[in-house]
Amino acid sequence: MTGRMQVNMGVIGCGAMAATMMQALRAAGMRFPTLTFLVPEGSAARARSRIGEWHDGDASPGVVTTCDAFMAARPDIVVECASQQAVMLHGPDVLAAGVPLVLASVGALADDDVRTSLQRAASRGGTRYLVAPGAIGGLDVLSAARMSGLHDVTYNSRKPPQAWRGTLAEKEISLEALSAPEVFFDGTARTAALQYPKNANVAAAIALAGAGFEKTRVRLIADPGITGNIHEIIFDSGCTTVSIRLEGRASPDNPRTSLTAGYSLARLVINHVACEVT
Repeated sequence: MTGRMQVNMGVIGCGAMAATMMQALRAAGMRFPTLTFLVPEGSAARARSRIGEWHDGDASPGVVTTCDAFMAARPDIVVECASQQAVMLHGPDVLAAGVPLVLASVGALADDDVRTSLQRAASRGGTRYLVAPGAIGGLDVLSAARMSGLHDVTYNSRKPPQAWRGTLAEKEISLEALSAPEVFFDGTARTAALQYPKNANVAAAIALAGAGFEKTRVRLIADPGITGNIHEIIFDSGCTTVSIRLEGRASPDNPRTSLTAGYSLARLVINHVACEVT
């Protein structure tokens, strides 16, 4: 991006992913006449202390705890980087107000009711939601290959054991005792996205770009021999056979979150603003 661009932006969430996105947008020269963060009541104090560094000559960022106050700031675009629950709670209101919504918690779309609600709200508001690819690449190839017929789409998500703590993985295997990689989930993208909402958003993005939630196989793996997150997409189609492997660096603030996810959100914001001003 060249020169200075600006946008009135709303952000749902104020964690590690939001921090990475804001740093990337600042580095790219983006400026924010208004910048508002929507967080739960119990997180407001922490969010206010964190966002002090996220303005440079702009108005000071605001922190609110209700969607009404959030939308009263009149954002031109809203970025969700919080949770699937946040998508369900706030996504329809944002879209119905005619504001484009960038989704990080793509796994929420595995729930057909949520997806329908967002689509209807976007139609009423005359806008759309944008799906962030997050930590993965190659979705353009996958989408193109879908037109020629897709076969055997598989996504392998390999993360260190600590990244799976606090999830259903702890009921399947002993994360602390692992000495070798172990697959603890092997099923559809829909089940992965719904059962592992903080870890399997990439699975949902791949399903949406390719063969769908039921026809995309997902394997979740705890690997004590790695420190970052490894993502693999393997598929065959009428026009190409593809195997993609990406080794991402985990966020230092949250091992479940890839640094790439925040940069992915920043790219979508920049692209949106660039299209609006050209």
